[in-house]
Amino acid sequence: MQTIAPELAELAGLIADPGRASILSRLMDGRPQTASELALVAGVTPQTASWHLSRMVERALLKVERRGPRRFYRLATPLVAQMLEGMMTVAAIDPQPSRPPPRIDPEMRRARTCYDHLAGELGVAVTDAMRDRGHLNLDHEAGELTACGRAFLGDLGIDLRSPARSRRILCRPCLDWSERRPHLAGRAGAAVADLALQRDWIRRRPQGRSVEITDAGLLAFRNLFGARI
Repeated sequence: MQTIAPELAELAGLIADPGRASILSRLMDGRPQTASELALVAGVTPQTASWHLSRMVERALLKVERRGPRRFYRLATPLVAQMLEGMMTVAAIDPQPSRPPPRIDPEMRRARTCYDHLAGELGVAVTDAMRDRGHLNLDHEAGELTACGRAFLGDLGIDLRSPARSRRILCRPCLDWSERRPHLAGRAGAAVADLALQRDWIRRRPQGRSVEITDAGLLAFRNLFGARI
């Protein structure tokens, strides 16, 4: 009987290299990076980084964007980010309770991006608030934006019917690796994160996935969404 086990083993082996794992983790913030930048992240030479990157492009984990003479790398699809977030969740489970729990950066736990949507305490709080207010039906299996949820996002200026968002699933759960609970992903989750960035509710940090919640953002998330953050 044929199975996908060989392909699964190949993919797992590709991600298992510490340098490639570091590169994939950095690209989880959704921002494209050059090979030189990713070489520093992985702690390898530019030549070695180029070899790692070419292998991940061939396996459709990454894609390349050309901007003039420069090439930028990013995750190939949101599905890759979903896979990595799930792996991070499992990796954070310690099979030996006697050992100290893994240290999680407080800024990462507080608020971060998971590819193109909100994660951490902020992402989970926004998701919980939307669910409590009847804007969202979400569990570990599936998600659905309700009619009042669509109206709520529409009142905020979010057009979920725009062609730029139409190719992706509207609403899905993404298990948060630090909170161990789902946050909102899909087009709706990406739209909320885009709005937060545009209105300066959150600000990206120079490096990494963690984001800063501004004073205006704290008020907006609490008053508009009802988030307990």
